[in-house]
Amino acid sequence: MGLLEGKKAVILGAASAGNMGQVTARLFAAEGAEVLVAGRKEGPLSELASEIGGHYALCDITDHSQVHALAKTAADKMGRVDAAINCTGWGLLANLLETTQEQLDQICALQFKGVHHFLQAFVQQMKDQSPQGGSLISLSSATTKALINNHAAYIGTKTAGEAMIRCVANDFGQYGIKANTVSPAFTESPMTSESFQVPGLVDAFMPKYPLGRLNTSEDVAEACAWLCSDRAFVTGQNIQPNGGLTLRGNPQAVDIESAVGAAMAKAQED
Repeated sequence: MGLLEGKKAVILGAASAGNMGQVTARLFAAEGAEVLVAGRKEGPLSELASEIGGHYALCDITDHSQVHALAKTAADKMGRVDAAINCTGWGLLANLLETTQEQLDQICALQFKGVHHFLQAFVQQMKDQSPQGGSLISLSSATTKALINNHAAYIGTKTAGEAMIRCVANDFGQYGIKANTVSPAFTESPMTSESFQVPGLVDAFMPKYPLGRLNTSEDVAEACAWLCSDRAFVTGQNIQPNGGLTLRGNPQAVDIESAVGAAMAKAQED
């Protein structure tokens, strides 16, 4: 039997090819879960649902009514919800003094209010179903523990999400509901694809990982699968499947500028 045999799971934020939500959905299905994937793009969701033998639904996490409708749809299609994972996010890289009101509103809607919508909808579902209980995960970021420059709005909203998860774990554990956050570090994904093309940027990060490599989306998915399994007696925690980055901290702007400059100089010489 798989680690998640018989579980009913919802994965929100799985509408971009190869993103963490899609990688997690594939792993959950492989481990025996029935999976409903959700997001804002019907084509990729439909294809993924067909591939893994699951379901899909359209949902914008910033819309309160859509998130609550998602929880109902999932319960209607699968009978219950044993696991709900929020993989949405926006890697806003902006200097505090240059962050616009539009950017701030957008990231708060996604990474603060959206997380609240998600938790409210699925806590209610897990509390109301019989038997009660389930596992909630919202993806956070290693940057809440290992600061990086020009990320104030991003780090602030991700930190708020971690705080809400801890509150849910404390308030609703009595109903068998687990709630945790999982924190990737600098991960190759659709959201970071342009960054990975910058010469020398990865070189600036590599020495910061005691285990010698960047984490992958698969590392993150494995952590989520374990937390959603019956083997994990864990709640209210922030799990860091990122190879020890928080022990050394992210590179700062001066480190990144130096590594990128060195790579570009070498490229010119070659």
